[in-house]
Amino acid sequence: MTADIRHFTSTQADEIRPTLLEVYAEVYADDIASDPFNGVERFSSGLNGWSSRPGWTCVVGYDGDQVVGYAYGAPLPANARWWGGLLDEVPDDVVSETGTRTYALSELMVRVPWRKTGTAHQLHDALFAEQSEERATLLVRQSHPKVRALYEAWGWKVLGDLRPRIPDAPLFHAMLLDLPQG
Repeated sequence: MTADIRHFTSTQADEIRPTLLEVYAEVYADDIASDPFNGVERFSSGLNGWSSRPGWTCVVGYDGDQVVGYAYGAPLPANARWWGGLLDEVPDDVVSETGTRTYALSELMVRVPWRKTGTAHQLHDALFAEQSEERATLLVRQSHPKVRALYEAWGWKVLGDLRPRIPDAPLFHAMLLDLPQG
């Protein structure tokens, strides 16, 4: 399936916010019911934080007038706290941020009817197509090995284990991807 991809920036965040929250609530309905870390309020607060960052970008896929999914993120600022919960030792130069080095993929989600259609990969590639950073990072829950395998098939590599310094945060794999434009 080829989705109609629309690009948004922080100046349009308020416009698409209701759509992002609606899709999140649908995609994560089961997780929201069973895990306080996944609550809509926490996600909403996180969305506020992410969409106010310099360089925030979002891609939303459509099939006609139906939203199929989206992806968003932003560059990590200089001296980012992103790596603060890293549990593995890595060289300082790997986690040193300049504000223009690393783009963090915060969210990538696809609604159930459009899963296993290539939509996630299309959203992923559309988000990164216009980024100038040299690399990207994301966190994938260790309890989701199929998601990790999917990212690895797209070229991502695990850097190490990470537990964000956020109450109730689960354990993640921190992953990196070299970006061709970088």
